[in-house]
Amino acid sequence: MSHVVKKRKLDKSRQDRLYFDSYTDVTIHEEMIADHVRTNTYRMAILRNGESIRGKVVLDVGAGTGVLSMFCVQAGARKVYAVEACSIAEQAVKIVEKNNMEDKIEVIRGTVETVDLPEQVEVIVSEWMGYALLHESMLNSVLYARDKWLKPGGVILPSKAELYISPIGDPVVEDRLNFWYTVKEQYGVDMSCMSDFARRCIMNSDITVNSVTVEDVLSHPARFAELDLYSVTVEELRSVKGKFRCESFGSAAVNAFCVHFTVTFPCPDNKPQALVLSTSPFKPETHWKQAVLYLDAPVDVVQDTAVTGEISMFPSEESARHICIHVDYTIGEQKRQSKTFSIPDWSSEAHS
Repeated sequence: MSHVVKKRKLDKSRQDRLYFDSYTDVTIHEEMIADHVRTNTYRMAILRNGESIRGKVVLDVGAGTGVLSMFCVQAGARKVYAVEACSIAEQAVKIVEKNNMEDKIEVIRGTVETVDLPEQVEVIVSEWMGYALLHESMLNSVLYARDKWLKPGGVILPSKAELYISPIGDPVVEDRLNFWYTVKEQYGVDMSCMSDFARRCIMNSDITVNSVTVEDVLSHPARFAELDLYSVTVEELRSVKGKFRCESFGSAAVNAFCVHFTVTFPCPDNKPQALVLSTSPFKPETHWKQAVLYLDAPVDVVQDTAVTGEISMFPSEESARHICIHVDYTIGEQKRQSKTFSIPDWSSEAHS
């Protein structure tokens, strides 16, 4: 199915409706809960923080099916307010009753910005991360909940997020571009002139969500941003940026950048190591995969070639829930290049 992207600004209520509507189908919840890395890391983090949760009041922001709320009850929470804006809240109520937790978990239908809780909370838990961390901008809601409902000294799970970038060489792209040179041999028709057109189509300005294999990563990832959920502000999320420097492992052709993120859960004093949920290509795959940013043309590198630059992430002008990424970069002796990327937006066309 093809979609024409309409470059028009959506009003905020429409943006929110399209966003919440996307969570009304079972598929997305199946994908998230089936993501063992995601779900089990949250479960382990909640249980590890049992001392902070036991006997306390918890707010689950964007609760979905309520699985994190139930982990909190398993960890000893006295009360959990599971706030969910979309109709999956009806299923959450059934799941809570099925697990005999209705005396501990109250599912509240609505956005965290509009609901009224009967009390302040000591813990906030949320699985707010989107593609490239900030797509869908649900973190704004977590920060709103923090400022309005979290008691001083309260706990936020997870408490920190970090963003990384690395140069990659995607062989699938090169195979697809080379395909047009093979048509003549197969069918006697020379289509090599399609190569430039194919390059413009494939190496476009979309943020491509894809699994990057370890073999395709051409340097150690460089961290370019860190967000402390106890202190970061909504204003600061309007532009998350940082500088980066990578050095190539060996001879290869860089044709894209890969962006991934980690989130870290607070570590109780008696636990030796913090729990980290990572979407790195060097770690087991998650449903977030990685965000791939294709360059306009590949650049050859050798061992220790420097790849440097600055990356900036900011909300799209068309929809504040959609992320854009701007990269200024220099590869070796090449002159500085710039490119801006965005997540393809089919929702306005599909729902119009």
